[in-house]
Amino acid sequence: MAVRWTATLLCGLLAATLAQATFSAPAVLNLGPDVIKERLTQKLKYHDATAILQQLPLLSAMREESSRGLLSGLKDTIMKHVIWLKVTSAAITQLQIQPSDQDQELVIKIPLDMVAGFNTPLVKTIVEMHMQSEVEARIRVDSEQVGPSALVLSDCFNRQGTLRISLLRKISFWVSPLVDKVTSLLMPTLPKLVKTQLCPVIQAAFKDMFQDFLKLVRVPIPLSPGGLLFDLLSSYIEGDVIQLNLQAKLLDSQSKVTNWLNDSSVSLAMPPLDGAPFSFVMRQDVLNAVVAVLLPPDKLTVLLDYVLPDLAKELKSSIKEISEQAAEKLDGTQLVKFQTRKTPQLLLSQGSAQAAQLIVLDLFPTNTALRPLFTLGIEAKSEAQFYTEGDQLVLSFNDISAERIKLMNSDIKLFNPELLKDIITKILNSALLITENGASLCRLLPSPVSSPGVPFLHLPPPSGPSPNPTSAAQPRPSLEPVPGRRDGPRRAGGTPSIAAAGAIATSPAGVAGENDPKPHVEWVGEYVT
Repeated sequence: MAVRWTATLLCGLLAATLAQATFSAPAVLNLGPDVIKERLTQKLKYHDATAILQQLPLLSAMREESSRGLLSGLKDTIMKHVIWLKVTSAAITQLQIQPSDQDQELVIKIPLDMVAGFNTPLVKTIVEMHMQSEVEARIRVDSEQVGPSALVLSDCFNRQGTLRISLLRKISFWVSPLVDKVTSLLMPTLPKLVKTQLCPVIQAAFKDMFQDFLKLVRVPIPLSPGGLLFDLLSSYIEGDVIQLNLQAKLLDSQSKVTNWLNDSSVSLAMPPLDGAPFSFVMRQDVLNAVVAVLLPPDKLTVLLDYVLPDLAKELKSSIKEISEQAAEKLDGTQLVKFQTRKTPQLLLSQGSAQAAQLIVLDLFPTNTALRPLFTLGIEAKSEAQFYTEGDQLVLSFNDISAERIKLMNSDIKLFNPELLKDIITKILNSALLITENGASLCRLLPSPVSSPGVPFLHLPPPSGPSPNPTSAAQPRPSLEPVPGRRDGPRRAGGTPSIAAAGAIATSPAGVAGENDPKPHVEWVGEYVT
């Protein structure tokens, strides 16, 4: 069964003591040993590494080896009895990714399993030998090149002492001396052939793997309008994990840069993978910049009696307690106008994520009134939740609440706006909140490490009640009632989407200290079958 990735939203407090490294880049893609191993194995197959092993020129290389040294004449005589020698089968078994004792370096061990046969006039059958060996490749950060530091394969060799040769079947005792001589010539010959024939293939496979990771993070993420673009800032190796530090920029509809999101004076603690194959960590200010593009400040108008008749009655009753004269001015065409002053700002705390927003609410007694009865300034908060809908990653807001309400203007007597807090909260949840839900943050792409067609990320369903958002569209000047229904306003149009290169991630404030002004978000991958 194909291996799949799953992503888990982390909103718990991550202690700084658990951190393995710090980062200040806008985003970081951490690739664990499982990802490196799987992807490099695929690339070795693509480059026909086993076919290269089967085509090793063993016989000619051994004859060349036998012509050297003091006993070259005797060895040449022995080799004349070998008329055919070839690798008949080859396999590359499970790769191992290990930390190196050198800084900014990791070790890749590639086990080789081969069967070779040779023919001699001394016996009628082919003499078969089982050969096992191990290639060691070292990956390091190349900080000397111009531009962002990249990863390179710095060394590749057949590890000394790992070559083992044994016979697959018993042979006649008079052939045994010949087999011993062939084996003694293979011991120095095979490692040299592996270095000259196989190591260039390993080099090409690693280069392809690294380029694939770069292509993954460089996939443009279309916003509405413009887009978000990541690129390599630097590379880093921590133990057996490859860390790609990414720069980020926002583009307008003409693909011109409108905002570089790279500056940060704060180093954030990088949570360890803890056995997960990968993680993608993004600073909160980058995520908020994306939300700002998808959900810009907007103006909305609701015909309250038609769309939300029960709330219209409750509002009139609440206003009547403040001023009966003002309540009498309200008729069936009363309007509530919302103006969001700023885009929602995500706030991360232990175990949850919230969105804060400034809202101005005007209540007009009729649809022809030129002045509102009153104007309220509202500091609102809502629960932020991430989930999937088809192949889209969606941001949803739930349970909006009016944290603080200020009376900004009044055509009636001055009053305490807290008296309207309950009804205002209900109106915000029924009218405003539904228009902001359904913003797609990410399209899940094919995995770079799994079979074609398998999504890069899967999110488990959120805990608790399942959200039921209405898709957000381009800003419109007003909200219209749904024909034939009285269950609230809606907007027409499609859902703005982002084609993501990996996972967007979440983690709360406090990761790098209690006063850290730049928390981040993280998603972590897990294997499921």
